[in-house]
Formats: sequence, structure tokens, C-alpha cells
Amino acid sequence: MRVLQRKLAHYTEPQKVEKLGIYPFFRMIESDQDTVVTMNGKQVLMFGSNSYMGLTNHPRIKEAAIEATRKYGTGCAGSRFLNGTLDIHIELEKKLAEFVGKQAALVYSTGFQVNLGVIPTVTGRNDYILIDELDHASIIEATRLSFAKVMKFRHNDMQSLERLLKRCETARIKLIVVDGVFSMDGDIANLPEIVRLADKYEATIMIDDAHAIGVIGKNGSGTASHFGLTRKVDLIMGTFSKSLAALGGFIASDFETINFIKHTSRSLIFSASMTPASAAAVLMALEIIKSEPERIQHLWDITYYAIEQFKKLGFDLGNTVTPIIPLYIRDNLKTLTLTRLLLDEGIFVNPVVAPAVSKDNTLIRFSLMATHTKDQIDVALDKFEKLGKKLHIIS
Repeated sequence: MRVLQRKLAHYTEPQKVEKLGIYPFFRMIESDQDTVVTMNGKQVLMFGSNSYMGLTNHPRIKEAAIEATRKYGTGCAGSRFLNGTLDIHIELEKKLAEFVGKQAALVYSTGFQVNLGVIPTVTGRNDYILIDELDHASIIEATRLSFAKVMKFRHNDMQSLERLLKRCETARIKLIVVDGVFSMDGDIANLPEIVRLADKYEATIMIDDAHAIGVIGKNGSGTASHFGLTRKVDLIMGTFSKSLAALGGFIASDFETINFIKHTSRSLIFSASMTPASAAAVLMALEIIKSEPERIQHLWDITYYAIEQFKKLGFDLGNTVTPIIPLYIRDNLKTLTLTRLLLDEGIFVNPVVAPAVSKDNTLIRFSLMATHTKDQIDVALDKFEKLGKKLHIIS
């Protein structure tokens, strides 16, 4: 056995959890991603999906993807930079730029690749990247590819951000990168204060709207729109794997910035293009979101209802104000156990445990889709109440 294998053989944490019968990852789903999914031949209520608009099995989107496959095939066999740009990629970029209120946009194969390709491309040696401590892993990985100095401020703490900005050299790029909606805690970035500080210290703002697109802002167009600050945000990033029912991501900005990124971003130039089916699916998803505003309204109606009911039961929800509802258990074993017991009762949720978070901040992530009904939420609430009391999480 070589050195690498000897080292990795010591990693046995998953096996320990499996022996306890509470391993919660890579669970196999046998159906489409809807409010009810099939697992091991049984019907399970899905409260662990990021499909906030509930569009992943929409017949118009599926048909659009099928038609695109018939016309263009299953892939592009190359990068956007060379032979992999289709007319629907260009159409999609125009529609996305219009959707988020920017001059231009650029699509990537995944949202993760957007952050990997943009953040280190627009910053260089002697520049600064300032990130929220709870930013998505893709942002953190992207900072590791940059030669810029990386500075991390406390979550949504504007005094902490300002202290860091004061330490930056005036003439250098200062890129502030934050999630619009934080993917685990469900709270929203304090964009008005970030804008104020960016103006004061001549900084640039990039918003990761992976979990905000389709959820907040006009027609679900994101965090900048939500606060009426689109003109003040320099770069808007989003993904297609949540509300937009496909796979891929985009960056939107002014013409000059997009022109620079599209000719220098390594994860764009050296990766194959997003598939024709995905591009067509996103185009149709955008059309449906804009033409059916009642979807977003219903999502918010059930969000307010679920938050209120969980609080009545005595669960700690932190500072969430979105369809991402964290139920803080603050105990690794109880979090994993509750996840397993809920699945046995027909409720699918996602656990967030150490080392992803500290042992004192473990939680169950309960997320809603626009296609959920109040009755489905009530079923879940009953199970949470029964099992929460059984495990002494609530009294």
C-alpha cells in the first residue's frame, strides 16, 4: 500500500455512522424531484430540495430540453471559447442579463465553475477579496486560486467588514463577495450596508445569488433587485440547479467586465459548454417564472406559515427569513438520528453536521418548494413534533 492509500485508509468516519444505522448521505431516489419522491419503492415527502420554484418536472421544461436534444444533440463537444457556443447559449445570456438588470451575462457549465472562474480572474496579486465567513464553499475554493489577499469577516457583521476594508490599500481592487441568501442559515446579506461601505472604500461587490434567484427580488431576480440596488452591485452570479430546473451557472455585469472574463476565465475556456438540454430548460424556466408570479407568492405564503409553526413547536430557527428553514439541533448524534427517524416516517430532510459546521451549530435544513401544499407541511410538522419530543430537542 502506498503512502496515499495508507493515509486515506484511516478515514473511517462514514463507516462509523453507517454502523449506527444513521448514515444520511447519498440516499437513492427513484423518481423525479418533486414534493413527493420514491425511495426504496415508498413515497416520501421531499423537504430537502433546492428546487424552490418546483420546476424540475414541469412538462414545458422537459419538452424544451427534449426538443433541444433533438436539434443539437446531447453535448457540444467543446468549450464556449472554441466550438461549444450555440445560438441558444447567446439567447440565454441575453435573457439572463435582462432578468437581473445587467448589460451582459456569461453562462458556465456549473455554478461552482462560475465562482472558480470569476473570482481569481478579476483579482490579482496585491488585491483584496473580502468574504463572509458563511459564504458558499465554491467562493472559498475560488479564493484559494487567487493571488489576492483573502480577508474573512464575521457573518453579516458590517463592523467586522469595515475593519477589514480600513486595512486595504486604497488603490487596489477590493472585491467583496457574499451569498445573497445564505444556503444553510436562510438569512439575507445586509446589502444596503455592504453598498454603503463599498462606496465609502471604493470596493467592488459580487453577489452569489444561487439561492436567491427565483425566491427574492422582482420576478425572483435576486438580492440586488430585492433591495433596489441593482445598479450598485457590480457582479451578480447565479445557478441553474435550484429555481431554474437545470444545471449550470452564470455571471452578469457590465459589457467590459464580461468581455474580460469571457476571454480570461480558465474554468470557462477549458471546460465543455453546458448541454443544449440545460440551456433550453433554463430559457423555459425563466419564461414560466416571469409569467406565473403566483408561484413565488405561494412559496412565500407557505414559508411564513412553516416558520411560524416551527417556532410555535419550540424549534430554534436562527435568523432565517426565506424558504430555507434551519432547525438547530446543536448535537451531531441527535441531528443524524432525527434525520433517520424522519425518513422512516416518510420525511426527507438534510442534516448539516460537523465538520461542515461546529458541533454547537448542527442543524436540519428544511427547504420549501412552490409546489408544496400546506397539508404536506402539516404532515411534516406532526412528525417533527413527535420525534423532537422523543429526542428531547423540544419540550
